[in-house]
Amino acid sequence: MAQDLRGALVGFCNPLLDISAVVDDDLLAEYKLKANDAIMASPEHAPLFQTLIDKYDAKLLPGGSGQNSLRGAQLLLPANSAVFFGAVGQDENAQRLKAAADKAGLRTNYMVNPDTPTGTCALLITGHNRSMVADLKAAETYKHAHTVAAENWKDIEAARLYYITGFFTAVSPETIQTVAKHAHEAGKTFTMNLSAPFVPEFFTDKVLDAMPYINVLFGNEDEAAALARALKLDVTDVGQIAKRVADLPRAGARPRLVVFTQGAECTVTAASDREDMRVFGVTPVPSAEIGDTNGAGDAFVAGFLAQYIQGKPLDTCVEAGHWLAGLVVRQIGPNYPDGDLTFVPANAAN
Repeated sequence: MAQDLRGALVGFCNPLLDISAVVDDDLLAEYKLKANDAIMASPEHAPLFQTLIDKYDAKLLPGGSGQNSLRGAQLLLPANSAVFFGAVGQDENAQRLKAAADKAGLRTNYMVNPDTPTGTCALLITGHNRSMVADLKAAETYKHAHTVAAENWKDIEAARLYYITGFFTAVSPETIQTVAKHAHEAGKTFTMNLSAPFVPEFFTDKVLDAMPYINVLFGNEDEAAALARALKLDVTDVGQIAKRVADLPRAGARPRLVVFTQGAECTVTAASDREDMRVFGVTPVPSAEIGDTNGAGDAFVAGFLAQYIQGKPLDTCVEAGHWLAGLVVRQIGPNYPDGDLTFVPANAAN
């Protein structure tokens, strides 16, 4: 009998419209940007967004890391499985974001701020690298009161798995704590993503506040290294970092799983109830087939969670994450292929 997954997955993040363009190294240098990074916009970045539109034939794409992940997960799950929370303005860009969510079957529970424009994210693509500069605008006005309002809290109560990106630590840490504690007290699953190196670097205390409640933590190798530095861990190996983080204090007896991806390299996992680390190989996407890598990490989480929420084994969850990420990097921007998306595990015939 099929599981009833209606409203089972709830996510929180910053819904942003991506302004994506292929650029040259000179533009990166002009704005002092790294080729493969994610930062928050400062006043000196203000002209960048219009420059991409005026001079680089930018494309406007639905984005925001958490909404990307929930769109992908919903595409792989039964109808009405996922609900996304975040803040948008009352403008055309918000309509674009909602249209993309609607297309994927993802229900949005936006807090609408009529006084502030919907946030945007500049995506500067050079080769297979992407540099992200986020201007949160309405997204950073999200209020904890929206989460706990009776008409919205019912979505929290109905869910069985919660996913919150590290980006949200800069917006509503109170919401993170409320949802995390609810998940713990109700015996549900709370998951987070480190999201970018600046999150563990500059919001270390917020990450540590959430850590006792985190059942599954996602990140990539750069974020893992940033977390290790922030926590003053005496290890640099990604697998060893994963194990040390898995063993950090927990609010209950339930084990913690840490999943660190490394792009086209292997994915490493560690758990608090296992001494060994597990390594999962990645089937590389041929260079000629890569559109850009933006959204690959979001897609990995989408594929992983779509299996995890159904109780599938870790091998299957990671395989689904790799599979969906491989499809997304063949697109331009954080887009999923049109048509039916059906994941078939490699061992399905066994």
